[in-house]
Amino acid sequence: MPPLRRPSRALLAAPAVAVLALLSGCGDADGLRAAGATPTATGPARLWPELAPASSPAFDFDEAETKVIKGMRVADGIHDVDPVAIVRAEIAGSPAEYDGEKAKYRETARRMADCADGAGRGRCPVLRPYYRDLTGDGRDELTLGFRQLPGTLTAVRVYTVERHRLVQVMHYEDALSRVELAGHSVIIRSPSEVAGYEYRLQWTWDPDQKAMLLTQDEMLRIGEGSPSPTPSPTRSRSAASPSLSPGSPGSADSPASPDPAAIR
Repeated sequence: MPPLRRPSRALLAAPAVAVLALLSGCGDADGLRAAGATPTATGPARLWPELAPASSPAFDFDEAETKVIKGMRVADGIHDVDPVAIVRAEIAGSPAEYDGEKAKYRETARRMADCADGAGRGRCPVLRPYYRDLTGDGRDELTLGFRQLPGTLTAVRVYTVERHRLVQVMHYEDALSRVELAGHSVIIRSPSEVAGYEYRLQWTWDPDQKAMLLTQDEMLRIGEGSPSPTPSPTRSRSAASPSLSPGSPGSADSPASPDPAAIR
């Protein structure tokens, strides 16, 4: 094996010469110019260090809650499951919210009769389903939305399949501005009561909890203007890949591009 050679002094000096040449041009008309003083960096200041750290949360937001949908065995994959049947199962499991003249979402239950042609068609309250691998296991999950009528809320759910069982790994309801899928995350934007701002919440798949966890909850400035006429009535929290396939199972829709897809 030939001995290793040290780089020559000329090679070592070359970077220094280049730096000097660059600095020498700072005074030129086309050279580098100062951007001004930078703000002083300040570290976080801990408040009330005498307080003992809490050992349990004060409120239960169901952030890692999952649920097996009863009566829905999945023979093969998530594409074989009828989204309308999933919503019917949820309605059947919550009769107090959907059944009766005073039920909060009574109109949703009534309009399920308009879903004979499938989700996303006509007056059916079930929106077009979207499919993407949100868990990273190479198989699609189902992101499903349905209107909770007669109000302005929209329910957003994410389902996966475990041992031929349909499992809900995220649920959330709000007045929505936009929903996106990006990577292993579901991003929900909702109108704010504050003019020129909106809420942005992001759920991301957590392999340890096997659920979509709320990983970001923030208010963002979106420009000048008046508050939305239908601001978010409530902001309840809940637990909660390169291709995205919109459309109902068996439809002619082809997989979409890997960019974040908006559900409006």
